[in-house]
Amino acid sequence: MKAMDNVRAAREKSRPTGLSYIRGLTTDFMELHGDRRFADDGAIVGGIAAFHGKPVTVIAIEKGTDTKERVRRNFGSAHPEGYRKALRLMKQAEKFGRPVICFVDTSGAYCGIGAEERGQGLAVAENLYEMMALKVPVISILIGEGGSGGALALAAANEVWMLEKAVYSVISPEGCASILYKDAAQAEQAAEDLKLTSEELLRLGVIERIIPEDVPEATIRILDEQLVQGLNEWSKFDGETLAGLRYDRFRRIGAPESL
Repeated sequence: MKAMDNVRAAREKSRPTGLSYIRGLTTDFMELHGDRRFADDGAIVGGIAAFHGKPVTVIAIEKGTDTKERVRRNFGSAHPEGYRKALRLMKQAEKFGRPVICFVDTSGAYCGIGAEERGQGLAVAENLYEMMALKVPVISILIGEGGSGGALALAAANEVWMLEKAVYSVISPEGCASILYKDAAQAEQAAEDLKLTSEELLRLGVIERIIPEDVPEATIRILDEQLVQGLNEWSKFDGETLAGLRYDRFRRIGAPESL
């Protein structure tokens, strides 16, 4: 499968969204709203839920399932208040000892004037800084597109997993082709060069697991089993160790021995 085929699959409108995974994997989901500074961003949903009877904090970048909802959720491109809401929920999870599960699906953080005026770059940076030091287990799952800092702001985790056909990259193939090749039509070649598929990123040590994709029910069942295993493993560590291992994980990415 060519890399650009993965990009098309990740962008497919019929693909399950973040809320689909929250509802399929957890029970008693109670959504929490707002960043306590400006507004509630519909592009990021999050709250408290039960996973196999244990409390967890779940956060998802949500694209929506129809045109009206996609517009309301800004097509999954979050504003700074969305990232601040996510960080508020993660700090709350740390206070009460709840693991954090993030579902990532975005072409990137919203780059409009208002978002920039309200500190988009700072919001992303603060999430990276604060997530690195969280004293609870954090697992992030790329379920569709993982674009640039908008995705990374919810993926500074102990482990990052990807669905088989998801993609994860610093820039879209079209954007990369426009900058490097001065020709957006060369997006297919850019997709190959970016190494954005789950297989390539597993080989490079950027992610830890690939979740096979089948019909949505089967994918959720596989993901459920993997999450039970993953959370059980990470829950054995104390807070300081969790933060230290997370920091070490990102320090290793790009080291010569990992290439």
